[in-house]
Amino acid sequence: VQEFEQLRIIKFTPPDACRLELMRFRTRYNGQDLPFSVKAAVVVQGAYIELQAFINMSSTAPIPTRSPCENIMIRFPVPTQWIKALWTMNLQRQKSLKAKMNRRACLGALHEVESDPVIQVSVGTAKYESAYRAVVWKIDRLPDKNSSSDHPHSLSYKLELGSDQEIPSDWYPFATVQFVVHDTRASGTEVKSLGIESDLQPQKHVVQKAFYNCQVEIEKKWIRLDGEDPDKAGNCLMQ
Repeated sequence: VQEFEQLRIIKFTPPDACRLELMRFRTRYNGQDLPFSVKAAVVVQGAYIELQAFINMSSTAPIPTRSPCENIMIRFPVPTQWIKALWTMNLQRQKSLKAKMNRRACLGALHEVESDPVIQVSVGTAKYESAYRAVVWKIDRLPDKNSSSDHPHSLSYKLELGSDQEIPSDWYPFATVQFVVHDTRASGTEVKSLGIESDLQPQKHVVQKAFYNCQVEIEKKWIRLDGEDPDKAGNCLMQ
């Protein structure tokens, strides 16, 4: 510690043959454009609920954050009342509903309401995970290697709620977005040099990356059916 105060040099002895994390800096979002945007909405129509989420890559993001994003995870919270609608039963066990790949899904596509709950994604995988009490959408990499960089990606799932699965009046959902960008220093910290006692050059084994963690508000839309009480809409938007 005393040497760091005098010379601004950090010395450490790493364990042999191990990968380790030396430093992590926490920083606040400084207002610059993120590599991609996430928009989400919950549409309520009678007893049917549909979550729609869309990802669009940003063309105005700063140069350092135009590197591919990896390990993307987006969590959409599910009220406790809806959880059993996201599980399917078979003869052996109860299991979580998983996504069905639908690469034809696109922004603004219209689908008929189905009786069975279905999760569809245009890229990656998605399923309900009880550890988060949320539908979790995981994508290995963005932009996706199999599509153009400006191609939007989408997720949707539909639920038919029972009489005991109403929408909580105090539910203000936020989607949690997490991802990693390599060779980026969101904190602005820069390592000027790195050396070891031997003549080996360690630079090629050093990895610098930024972990992003942010929240996106999920818009609520209410499509009123004929004869439906408008007071039940609460804070939802009328359409």
